Amino acid sequence: MKETLQKISNHFKKSFGSDPEPVDDYEEEYVELDSKTEESKAKINVRPFTLDDFSDIKPILDCLREGYTIALINIRPLKDKDLIELKRAINKLKKTCQAIEGDVAGFGEDWIVAVPSFAEIYRNQQTTKIEPE
Repeated sequence: MKETLQKISNHFKKSFGSDPEPVDDYEEEYVELDSKTEESKAKINVRPFTLDDFSDIKPILDCLREGYTIALINIRPLKDKDLIELKRAINKLKKTCQAIEGDVAGFGEDWIVAVPSFAEIYRNQQTTKIEPE
């Protein structure tokens, strides 16, 4: 049995080396880091939009559905052009915000803010909740 243990011990010594290297003999290694770091994209975008036509609502809804965009929407051009189309666009926006558990509110007479589910709109006298019709 003693011989078996000696054989195992010798086997380990051969495999791993009989004497470990002293700590002082280790060479210091340096890793050079690149000081130029790539710009990372923001996780949340605050993006302005302008509603000139009912068809302009589609890119806004697509961004909201992705879940990383807070949309600031200028409704003045469509408001001046066609109130019926503006109401259609706002209803579509409200329904989409409701479906994604987001929020939508108007502030001022010409702006609407729409947010996905991670954000909440603070309401005071200057913001009004827009209810689906």
